[in-house]
Amino acid sequence: MTAQANNQAESLVQIRDLYKKFNISGDFLDQLKFKGGKIVREQEFVHAINGVDLDIKKCEALCVVGESGCGKSTVARTVMGLLTPSQGSISYRGERIDDLDDKALLPYRKKMQMIFQNPYASLNPRMTIAQTLEEPVRLHNPDWTQQQVRDKVHEVMFSVGIDPSWGERFAHEFSGGQRQRISIARALAVDPEFIVADEPISALDVSIQAQVLNLLMDAQEKRNLTYLFITHDLSVVEHFGTRVAVMYLGSLCELAPTKTLFDKPRHPYTQALLSAIPRLEDDRPPHIKLQGEVPTPVNLPSGCVFHGRCPYANERCKSEIPKLITTDEGGQVACHGVEEGRL
Repeated sequence: MTAQANNQAESLVQIRDLYKKFNISGDFLDQLKFKGGKIVREQEFVHAINGVDLDIKKCEALCVVGESGCGKSTVARTVMGLLTPSQGSISYRGERIDDLDDKALLPYRKKMQMIFQNPYASLNPRMTIAQTLEEPVRLHNPDWTQQQVRDKVHEVMFSVGIDPSWGERFAHEFSGGQRQRISIARALAVDPEFIVADEPISALDVSIQAQVLNLLMDAQEKRNLTYLFITHDLSVVEHFGTRVAVMYLGSLCELAPTKTLFDKPRHPYTQALLSAIPRLEDDRPPHIKLQGEVPTPVNLPSGCVFHGRCPYANERCKSEIPKLITTDEGGQVACHGVEEGRL
């Protein structure tokens, strides 16, 4: 078996050359501008994702991190089919799914589920918890009896720490942590293989975050789940993730096993992120303070998108977009400085 074929066999989800841009030009009249003595039509786009390549392996937890606005949540929603890619492809078990219509995509909906960030907005306030959980079970198992559906819902509620007798209550009767457990139960109710978790603990109290993380880890172990975990909390990533993908302004900067990334980060942006984690050790590296502001995704800088804030940038960085290269530690990094041996 070739290396490429073996990689595809190990991967559950493959993302290739993914781009996503949003038109912010307004209506037709807003796009008309008077320039050079004539009327011209101009359009503006937010470039949210710019050429991302990722392979998500079976039973791993791939964490995507980066500053707010870097495109990590857009990647999650595009993978789930909630957004249509502007360019590129998304495959599940080797079958391309980003170009499928709703009917053709339905079998994959059972295999791929999502946990949203805000537990206060992701549950229907007009439905009881039992109705919320029964709906996807009935949809994907139309031949099941009412008792089978009810038994499945009770089983999944119990597995996430929610009393099945609470099924007739509404979402507003639960705390934030309980609501997120219900959201997790909804994702698990159809026995998926792959779960996209879009910052599932960021809206919760710190005391509840650990409980939800432990619940996700237990579910992964018992159900052989694969996670795409979106977060900005690097301390969570260190304990939860199998591999880490670092994004900046829609581009993938570095991808490496979790221990490798935390022990020896290669990209200057990754080094700056990790230096900002509060730690008690005296021998921790000094905090790296990046200069300048994050560029706008409307007008992306030429070359490496990080070159305006990078202390190691040279002329090549300003003109040429870096490609992901494999490092000696087994990770991948998109940096001319690493490629040239300067870093």
